[in-house]
Order: sequence, then structure tokens, then C-alpha cells
Amino acid sequence: MDFINNIIGNELKLFEKKFAESVKSDTRLLDAIMKYIIKRKGKQLRPMFVILSAKLHGTVNESTYRAAALVELLHTATLVHDDVVDDSYERRSFFSINALWNKKIAVLVGDYLLSKGLLLATSNNDFTHLHILSEAVKQMSEGELLQLQKTRKLNLDENIYFEIIRSKTASLLASACAIGAYSTSRDEAITKKMKLFGEKVGIAFQIKDDLFDYGKADVGKPTGNDIKEKKLTLPLIYTLNNVDQATKRKLIYIIKNENKDKQKVKFITDTVINTGGIQYAANKMNIYRDEALEILKGFTNSPVRETLESLVRYTTDRKY
Repeated sequence: MDFINNIIGNELKLFEKKFAESVKSDTRLLDAIMKYIIKRKGKQLRPMFVILSAKLHGTVNESTYRAAALVELLHTATLVHDDVVDDSYERRSFFSINALWNKKIAVLVGDYLLSKGLLLATSNNDFTHLHILSEAVKQMSEGELLQLQKTRKLNLDENIYFEIIRSKTASLLASACAIGAYSTSRDEAITKKMKLFGEKVGIAFQIKDDLFDYGKADVGKPTGNDIKEKKLTLPLIYTLNNVDQATKRKLIYIIKNENKDKQKVKFITDTVINTGGIQYAANKMNIYRDEALEILKGFTNSPVRETLESLVRYTTDRKY
């Protein structure tokens, strides 16, 4: 992602130092776990969106770096807790915290990260940052619970699907763009517009993740995993609504009772592909991507805006 480093490479390096500093602990075990978390960090898309959103509207400052750190702290905390809830022992081809230590330690580590985020914000009077991100954490929890509720009955329609991913995934990216913009502009109208921009990107991002489940590439998680976990994603929802009743009953039976059988899962993925579920989801993803790009066009063109546009396209064109 050279296009990112050309514009905010220095800012990202400084952010990494500040983030590492923000998670340090005097407790030896915690400090060792924090170093492990930093070592296995992902692409850091959310901090990128924070910094670019800030730079689009002004000069990156200490408030911006705290905003990026706060987003990353909360995001990492939710991932640690998710791995416990999902009994997942691997993330991004690394062992999860609960795999290397145990569930109790993992829950406490997630709590520690959340508390560090709260302290970072309150100690610097970043109450707007905290308010925006607290709303996102609330939405993420609601989205997870809604998904669990609907998964039990497999009665997920497209509107509920979008409600879930808007809460689970898009809310955090929306908040990242909002607090980034606020850190330099202090303008509520701009902040609101950037929040909507981030939500559109977040929805497109999640649909792309859903599409990976039907591919063959190594994306850091097993393909077909959503089916094994009985998650009804957009390609599958479209398929269930566009096949005959006999096929629909068969698909639902497999999801409920035979979701660990590789051949049965393959039948589902083949049916989704042949019914046009992949293409339908990809088209929806591109609509949200284009709506996000349209919002950016409302701001003055600049190398920063062009980089932000490239990052939006990366979220839908990425291979993993």
C-alpha cells in the first residue's frame, strides 16, 4: 500500500510508537501480551482512515493520534473478546490470546484495552471522541446480539442483514472517520458527513469479507466458515430467496444440521455461485463504495482526498 505511505507514512510511524506506548503495563504478563498483540497487528485500516480523515480537513495533531489510538484500542479489545465468544484459536494466521493463554486472561486483556482507551480519552478531555466511539461500541454489541438471535431461527432477510453489519462492522469505521475529521476541523457538519462516509465504506468492507467465504484464496480464515457458524451473509440470503422451495429446504437443513460436512458445504457454495448470489453481493458492495466516493467529492480535491479514495477502492478490491 505504497499510496498510503506516500501521504501519511510519517504519521503512521509516529502513531505506531504512540500506540505501543499507550498499551504498556507494569504487570509483566500484561506487557508481554501487549507486545504480542502489537507484533501481530493487522493492516491498521482504521487508524489510516482516522489520520486521512483528519488530514483532509486540517493538520494532523495530538488529538488525531489519540483518536487513532482510541479506535485501535477499542477495535483490538472487541477482537480479543470475539475470539473468546467464538472459541477461535487463530486470527490473521497467529494464535489468539485465548489459545496461547486462556479465556479468562483473554477477557481480562480485552477489559484492559477498553480501560486504556477510556483513560486515554478522559485524561485528555477528548469527550467528543469518547462519545462517538462509545456509541459505536454500543451498536457493535447490539449487532452481535441481533445476529445471534436471528441465526437461531435462520430467518434473516436482507434488511436485517444490513442492520447487523451497519452495527457490527460499519459503526466503528464510521466513528473512526468522524473523530479523525473532528480532531482537525472541530466542525460538527463535517464530522457528520465523514461519519456517513465511513459507514458506507464499512458496509462495503463487510460485504467483501462475506464474499471471501466463497473463494479459494488464503484470507486468514477458512473459507466456508460463515456457513459452519450458521451466519447468513448477503450471497446466501439472496440465494435462499431465489431458489425453488425444495432447494431452499435442503440448504436450510444443511446449514442447521450438516454444516461441518465439507461436501455439503460445497453444495451450498456451488448453489450460491450458480444462483448469482456472488454477483448480487458484489453489485451491492460497489453501490456502497460509490456512495462513499460521492461523499468525498463534496470536499476539495487534493492528494489526501485522492489517497482516501484509493483506500476506499482498496477495501473492495483487496485479495485478503
